[in-house]
Amino acid sequence: MATYTFEEKDSFSVLGIGTELKSDYTDYAGMNKEKENFWRSVEEDGRLETLKAIAANDYIFAVNEAVNHKMMYYAGVITDSSIPEEHRVIQFPKGQYLVVKGEGKSADELSNTLTGIAFGQVLPAAEHYAYVGGPNATVEMGQRDGFVYGEMWIPVVEK
Repeated sequence: MATYTFEEKDSFSVLGIGTELKSDYTDYAGMNKEKENFWRSVEEDGRLETLKAIAANDYIFAVNEAVNHKMMYYAGVITDSSIPEEHRVIQFPKGQYLVVKGEGKSADELSNTLTGIAFGQVLPAAEHYAYVGGPNATVEMGQRDGFVYGEMWIPVVEK
């Protein structure tokens, strides 16, 4: 079961390694497949471990961001360090965020569930807030009782 709140967050940066998503933004199945393939590759080739080794905490970020008219997707962490691989520092602004909390049997299920709730239910019904773009992220925070738990953070503005 997922719950949500609107809360103030300070600005923060995520160091991410990424890929361009080629599927149309309305093709959820295609985008999810691309994201799953990307995660599999960063886990298998060691890039995710490289990021985890320099992380300031245990949070793993899956970031969606439009860059130069391309839909980009990143695996990232909060850190003050850098890595030799090609990377991007993704800036999240200070301000209001929709925070959706939940859990899933895997990181993919967590991300898909939180994304569906945030963009399919909460934002369309929100009377006082709107998402106007900018990076958003699913934050994998840990595991308990065989489930992955975390949050989705989406910057919003007052309507």
